[in-house]
Amino acid sequence: MLKSTAPFPNGAPFRNSALSRSLRDKAVQCRTCEHYCTLAPGDWGKCGVRVNRDGQLVLTVYGQAIAAHVDPIEKKPLFHFLPGSSALSIGTYGCNMRCRWCQNADISQVRQVEGERFSAGQLLMPEQLVEIAHTQGCASIAYTYNEPTVFFEYTYDTAKLASEQGIKNVYVSNGFMSTETLETIAPYLDGINVDLKGFTDDLYRTYCDARLDPIKRNIAYIAQKTGIWIEVTTLIVPGLNDSDAELSALAAWLAEVDPAMPWHVSAFHPSYKMQDRGRTPAATLERAYQIGKDAGLQFVYVGNLPDTQRESTYCPACGELLIRRYGFHTQPVWKTPGICPTCGVSLAGVWS
Repeated sequence: MLKSTAPFPNGAPFRNSALSRSLRDKAVQCRTCEHYCTLAPGDWGKCGVRVNRDGQLVLTVYGQAIAAHVDPIEKKPLFHFLPGSSALSIGTYGCNMRCRWCQNADISQVRQVEGERFSAGQLLMPEQLVEIAHTQGCASIAYTYNEPTVFFEYTYDTAKLASEQGIKNVYVSNGFMSTETLETIAPYLDGINVDLKGFTDDLYRTYCDARLDPIKRNIAYIAQKTGIWIEVTTLIVPGLNDSDAELSALAAWLAEVDPAMPWHVSAFHPSYKMQDRGRTPAATLERAYQIGKDAGLQFVYVGNLPDTQRESTYCPACGELLIRRYGFHTQPVWKTPGICPTCGVSLAGVWS
């Protein structure tokens, strides 16, 4: 289904003197993400799902759910957001990054999607998604699998309806959205996991076709200026972003933004265009975990490798075990969610 982006603040006329007058009058600038693509009629954005049709910016994947599943919220991963609950997870085609290690490349790296290319998915409009979430007993809807920013209008319409029905909304995002987009979705967004892929601009430009600074800006804005619960994930790629120096700088910055913001350090496995290195050793994740704790982060979690000790949640004040985890299975050991039964400390998070 095609969706005009006109009602949303992410499509605007653009004037470029290098274009002919006829094209210039119909050129638009997409303002959904930090690429700010300038599109003449017929041009597609870098995401591959936004196109200029005769002067109108159009989202071609509106309502097209290529993936729709009920997942545990821990799979996002969100560990301090309604632990043990289910989320209706949806995604479609496209992405505004081109990460060489993308683990969902079969949908996120598909570009210029129209017509028969949607045969792999199903038409699910916002009203249907909210109804499915309600019927399946899902506490939230997660916009995930590919970057939710690129199908923003679809997420916005769904999130607004879900919020009215008491269903929460979460993004699993690379964090490269524009400030305007973030401010627009914020009233209806309850949680987000931002994938902070490394801590150098060179890594982002070379391996992701993006930039680091806008992501840092958005993480800090979400954590400090909104009521959206935020967690951060870093995929530790051997030989790329696993040095002590980079991990220490990243962890120190997160702790400066908010020491109670959970940091997930996850294992890489060869995927997509990065088949030239092996899986992340367990020892590397253990080292990253300790670096995060030493930097002052209260909650650091290991992911993509079984590690019950480092997947579990402990009280930052007294060290008491509060949630025992193994994979996506949770076993809370407290009586009152979010409250340490030993010392009475209230944990940061969304617990009910």
